[in-house]
Amino acid sequence: MNIIENAIARGAENLNEYESKRFLATYGIPITREAIARSEEEVAAKASEIGYPVVLKGSDEALRHKTDLNLIALNLKDEKSARRAYHQLVSRSKAKLKEVLVQEMIEELRELMVGLYRDPQFGPCVMFGLGGIFTEIVEDIVFRVAPLTRKDAMEMLAEIKGEKILESFRGNPPIDRDKMTDILLALSQIGKEQPAIREIDVNPIKLVNGKPVAVDALVIFSSDPL
Repeated sequence: MNIIENAIARGAENLNEYESKRFLATYGIPITREAIARSEEEVAAKASEIGYPVVLKGSDEALRHKTDLNLIALNLKDEKSARRAYHQLVSRSKAKLKEVLVQEMIEELRELMVGLYRDPQFGPCVMFGLGGIFTEIVEDIVFRVAPLTRKDAMEMLAEIKGEKILESFRGNPPIDRDKMTDILLALSQIGKEQPAIREIDVNPIKLVNGKPVAVDALVIFSSDPL
């Protein structure tokens, strides 16, 4: 059984962040370097392997909005701060956390988002736009009905009002449009091949030397695949 089948078999409504990104990676979508840790000692070990600075996040399929729940600790620069953050996250969680996600810290300011949604009329649709915590305020997003062509995906990049953010920014290189297009095409492919998936949110996507990398993701299942 694959990761989707396993989750559905255990009655899950969605994948947790770690599982979501592992699934996206099977379709060639770049993801952050990260690992699951289930104790303070594992946090220290995994953070050392990944390299500081790191981010710690509560990890559970029930935690869809970790920022709202104050279950993210950013820019941890050494072992002492990572250990302290682990205890803080565990104490903040109403339901006892069994594990945390240890993730590389990407400090790029630009944040984008992509997604897949199943519309009752049109079927799977792919989304692209500006991401981050102000997504719902800015609402600079565009959609295309899947399946996408490469031309469709390229046009989506050019259609957002904030397209200039994709160019060089404060000494950072422009986005690799080919790589970003590949991500949109991968989501289109998922929409065709995975009818059990109702929705995918990848927010934010950040840039590493211009290359897009998925920093957070959520895969949600459909109880009645369209």
